[in-house]
Amino acid sequence: MFDSVLLISFGGPQGRDDIRPFLANVLRGRRVSPERVEEVAHHYELFDGVSPITELTRRQADGLRVRLAVAVRPLPVYVGMRNWHPLLADTLRTMYADGARRAIGFIAAAHHSYSSCQQYRENVAAAQRELEAAGGHVDITFAGSWYDHPLFIDANAAHVNAARQRLPTAVRDAARLVFTAHSIPMPMAEVSLYREQLQSSARLIAEKARVLNWTVVYQSRSGRPQDPWLEPDVCEYLRREHASGLRAAILCPVGFVCDHIEVLYDLDREAAEVCASIGLPMVRAEAVNDDPLFLDMMTDVVLRTIRRYETGRPLSIVNRD
Repeated sequence: MFDSVLLISFGGPQGRDDIRPFLANVLRGRRVSPERVEEVAHHYELFDGVSPITELTRRQADGLRVRLAVAVRPLPVYVGMRNWHPLLADTLRTMYADGARRAIGFIAAAHHSYSSCQQYRENVAAAQRELEAAGGHVDITFAGSWYDHPLFIDANAAHVNAARQRLPTAVRDAARLVFTAHSIPMPMAEVSLYREQLQSSARLIAEKARVLNWTVVYQSRSGRPQDPWLEPDVCEYLRREHASGLRAAILCPVGFVCDHIEVLYDLDREAAEVCASIGLPMVRAEAVNDDPLFLDMMTDVVLRTIRRYETGRPLSIVNRD
């Protein structure tokens, strides 16, 4: 029934000349001041305009492809990005030219909100319409949720434990596990399961890592100051809690599946500088990236989707949250 997999991700610039066109794609239709755009552009310039997300997503696709072949379900795995090359419309054209007609869509975001899930689906639908205007069609059936998948939990817990070992021995047992995720506007949060799914992931990871002291905070806010977004902000939280006696912190970017610029800048630079300035020992756990456990999870999710439709044809519609 299925002849391919489409791995759908955020995308990121691959050089300095890409930064502002990329940000224009990301911010299309949003009320963001030019000053804020330039501030974010500077974040990317600090890394020479190259986001690791493209390379890491390709590694994820390669790992999934290999594992599907081992499972005797060989399928080509394509990468389509929402905001930069390879863009979804280009990828769908390539898929159609290669003979793909019925694909499984795997969105590289664990927790459901409009911006982290539904918008991707709308972008896929727009790419499908563009292909249809040229006489082609690739049907996409989206895989189910995996925010609480045991292998996703295991991969994050392993990274938390590895990070904890980098803390000074004297404060290791007193460290708080601080989960981070991208902040979203409150109206968006109120009509989605984003917060609830983040809390579930965090609780399961903390249990697996045998950590009792944990919390969930947010990062990477990009809206107007007067608009309410999910809080607390990670840097504000670290300052406040250190003043109240927090002795050490382990940051786990559970809301991200790749160590891309928002993780590298907001946590490894900005939050790290805050911690250094107040004398708070801090380490950051890696995102799941191309951890074999995460690749095994992706494979399981795809195989479950295949099995779900083995006896029936999925409806050719755009899935909704």
